[in-house]
Amino acid sequence: MTNLDPNPELVDFNAPANAEGLATGFEEKLGTDYIVEVLEPRAVPLGGPRAMTVQRTIPQRARSLIGAWCFLDYFGPDDVTTSGGMHVPRHPHTGLATVSWLFQGRVDHIDSAGNWALVRPGEVNLMNAGYGITHSEDSTDDTSVLHGVQLWYAFPKQHRFGEPHLDQHRAQVVRGDGWEAKVAIGSLLGVTSPVKTYSPLSAAEISLEPHTTLEIDVPAEYEHGLLAVDCTADFCGATIEQDHLGYLGTGVTRLQVRSADSPIRVMLIGGEPLNEDIVMWWNFVGRSHEEIELWRQRYQQEMGFDAASQSSPLRGRTITEPISGPLLDELVSTTYADDTSFPQFGQFPPDQPAPLPAPGLPTVAMKPRQNPPTVARRKNEEDA
Repeated sequence: MTNLDPNPELVDFNAPANAEGLATGFEEKLGTDYIVEVLEPRAVPLGGPRAMTVQRTIPQRARSLIGAWCFLDYFGPDDVTTSGGMHVPRHPHTGLATVSWLFQGRVDHIDSAGNWALVRPGEVNLMNAGYGITHSEDSTDDTSVLHGVQLWYAFPKQHRFGEPHLDQHRAQVVRGDGWEAKVAIGSLLGVTSPVKTYSPLSAAEISLEPHTTLEIDVPAEYEHGLLAVDCTADFCGATIEQDHLGYLGTGVTRLQVRSADSPIRVMLIGGEPLNEDIVMWWNFVGRSHEEIELWRQRYQQEMGFDAASQSSPLRGRTITEPISGPLLDELVSTTYADDTSFPQFGQFPPDQPAPLPAPGLPTVAMKPRQNPPTVARRKNEEDA
């Protein structure tokens, strides 16, 4: 999935808080033992006259990272006969991994690393962008309802420029008295996913029957977020409304999820704080404005949107569509000046829809995100 916000730079993560000292879309609730931050989603259309709309809880001003997780979109349940479903043409990513997780429906994934994958409910589809990848996502013709989440996590600096690749795995299901969990990433509830990540992370879909309490032992080094999928959930004593995300920082070793009179489904994510400054714009995660600018320039030139610069292997040539065919064969063994493989954003199968052009860059230099403190605050500290 791509960030189709037409003006991604307008979300200013360094903007001051409101008069109450809190950024908009943010609320603090008193839990049983801790203060739980609640992040309100922002509606973002995926583009087009019949576009499906996603609910985005991170990034936002109140908190832009949970562990290395830097992006969470929740979508559906969406009647594709009304919305048209998901049809996201070829678009780029760098410096991150995407995790697609479906509750209902199916999605076709094609990428420039040579992968075609069918994303199905209960399966984790993790795409490592590495130094650069492009991919497309389309709900299948037999999908009538589309419902799921997509997450991104930012690579730590030592793994940012690896080879792009795709991992796909059916999650192991673990059950208890009145609950069920599907562990997509990391370790939870005695189950460890085989999917490799380059940062300590966890993610699981958890379902509870009515009047059920589930206690989950977690590493004290992790911070956690709980998305109330199609329900209202109790997270460590705080009420989390549908589509909202509850957050608890590090130092907590046991989480509690509780249902009331109705069954609930939640998505629990966690991870060790990244502790690195990142610059995130559109579909790129970098460390500086200059990196983002360079990657945008290369993508635009490789897709035929912009004329080639003097530093590009395409210099002196005019292309008006994504590089392919004999020209690609001629240049595929070349590299950019920084030794990045050319083309940085790979090649795609023929006869695919035209790629998405990148939005224009902001008029001011982008700055690294400033994430709030990640240590959980005890309730009695507020009472003192």
